[in-house]
Amino acid sequence: MRARVLAAATAVTLLAAGTPVPAAAAPGITPATAPAVTAVCPRLPAPKVSRPPRPTPPATTPEQAAVGGEALAGAGLVTPSGSPAPPAVTATTWLVADLDTGAVLGACGAHVPGTPASTQKLLLAATMLGRLDPAQVAVATRADLDIEPGSSAVGLLVGGRYSVQTLWLGLLLQSGNDAANMLARLGAGSAQAGVAEMNEQARRLGAGQTHAVTPSGLDGPGQFTSAYDLALIARACFADAAFRRYALTERTQIPAQPALKKGGFQIQNENQLIYRYPGALGGKTGFTELARHSYVGAAQRGGRRLVVTLLGAEARPVRGWQQGAQLLDWGFRLPRDVSVGRLVEPGEREAEAAQPRPAAAAVPTRTVTPPWRGPAGTALHRIGDGDWRVIVPVAGLLALTVGGVAAVLAARRGRARRRGHRRA
Repeated sequence: MRARVLAAATAVTLLAAGTPVPAAAAPGITPATAPAVTAVCPRLPAPKVSRPPRPTPPATTPEQAAVGGEALAGAGLVTPSGSPAPPAVTATTWLVADLDTGAVLGACGAHVPGTPASTQKLLLAATMLGRLDPAQVAVATRADLDIEPGSSAVGLLVGGRYSVQTLWLGLLLQSGNDAANMLARLGAGSAQAGVAEMNEQARRLGAGQTHAVTPSGLDGPGQFTSAYDLALIARACFADAAFRRYALTERTQIPAQPALKKGGFQIQNENQLIYRYPGALGGKTGFTELARHSYVGAAQRGGRRLVVTLLGAEARPVRGWQQGAQLLDWGFRLPRDVSVGRLVEPGEREAEAAQPRPAAAAVPTRTVTPPWRGPAGTALHRIGDGDWRVIVPVAGLLALTVGGVAAVLAARRGRARRRGHRRA
């Protein structure tokens, strides 16, 4: 009886304030949407080759990876919907774009860093062509000829006198590293100053993943580019009439040096595209043991001018320029109005970076009203949180209640005993 009275009293004390209501669960976090599936780049089997360890490229930021369009951010194949499959190549990355409109028609790892080899000479051309008078005659120095033994050279002589035009032809036809050093020096005062100017030009063009260490493209620590950046650089080169003329020159004569008692000799253009591909506009080949084969080529057909860039290719079973030709054929088969991205314009990214970023709009603070629990529910919630400001009064109230109930029961027992004595 006493237990039932005590339980009832406790229940009355708590329920008089209201029935507790469970707290609402915290809102869940919506999981990020899974990225779209990227097609695997079609690869042509190539023989295994020994090569130096690949250097670790700098991290590509999300902003860099999305230059030219979000579709270009992945490492896989991106092509217009419904387009025919591009040819399988040994190149690790490539890109095909329209030289005039800047539309990117397709790519494989457009922003994946790669090693440029001699395709970096295009950045030298994009930087120095407008600075140097082609008729200027300069004397070659010993520092100009300080190149890696066995690497490609025109055959300049210390003390030899050469026109700037001859140097450009030696650079683009024969991939002369000696010519690259001399042109960088003539354009900026020294080869290293020329490299600094090349990197500045890369930034102006929007080629943020390109970092030159040598004027020629000979391997150096931290030297990288991407298929996308090479397309930006190539587009700047093909916009120059002198470059287009040099790139299509099949052969030229390196002049004799009577003062040094050396005769002249002929060099030929190493880019087979200009001999074997109808509508070829020229380009640039490249190779080092580290970079493997790199290639840039351009052609025109039906009023369109396309450029292809590729990095990390092997010469077997298909040579680099032939892989470029196959990708150009694929690009010319696509409709004119399709694209998967675009080549940014020179100065565009610098202008965007210079613009002040708009302040983030203030998000109005929403006061979330907790679910109503009633006084008892609130008290229980705070007791569960260990709030002694509630625990002590509630405990005191319960003690008083229990004490009061006990007093009532004792009084009732006393009355019952007295009545029992009178009956006896």
